[in-house]
Amino acid sequence: MIETVLQPRILEPRDWATYLFLFSFVLIAITKTAFEGRFSEFIRILVSDKYIKIYKDPSHLMSGFTILMFIVQVISFSFFILIVLHTLGYVSKTDWIVFLRIFTFFGIFVLSKFLIEKIVATVFNIEEFAEQFNLQKVSYRTFIGMILLPINIYLFYNNSLSNVLIYCVIGVILIINLFSYLVSLKIYQNLLLSKLFYFILYLCALEIAPYYFIYYLITKNLAH
Repeated sequence: MIETVLQPRILEPRDWATYLFLFSFVLIAITKTAFEGRFSEFIRILVSDKYIKIYKDPSHLMSGFTILMFIVQVISFSFFILIVLHTLGYVSKTDWIVFLRIFTFFGIFVLSKFLIEKIVATVFNIEEFAEQFNLQKVSYRTFIGMILLPINIYLFYNNSLSNVLIYCVIGVILIINLFSYLVSLKIYQNLLLSKLFYFILYLCALEIAPYYFIYYLITKNLAH
């Protein structure tokens, strides 16, 4: 006689993630309704530079559109970081405490980096470029966060993820970021040529080193 042994299936709580995904889509819907014209130009940012030209004034950094989409961006990137760390074996993707730590750290990191960039730009006397460059970076990063949201949903609820898929998503993110830098170089080439040395220092100090630091710090802390 064959004895059947039943083992309880442990279901990890994911309701918190579902609520956050829904909240993010609600924020996007509110933003689209309240800023319909701007949102229409925003979603075409990869195929048209019209959005960058229209909303290049630094005052748009503190607009309701930017603030609402910033929240979506931080939620989306925090989920993606959580999923990447889960894939690498550091954490569980259903651990809401880890997500909260990543969310807090990433949000503070982005805001702190923005303030430091303003200070450094003043020291290097490239305020005009830095302000417009920051607005452009925020726009592209916000766009990435928005398109990353449905990808995060698939990655989060799929228990048989391929590392290749994760690396492909990371590759696409890097390509879009590179594209944004190339657009900046094209738009501000005359200004940059006159202050090329300071621009190189600016990139190394604030566009390369911080992201290596955040990767090292997160992986080091979560590995213990």
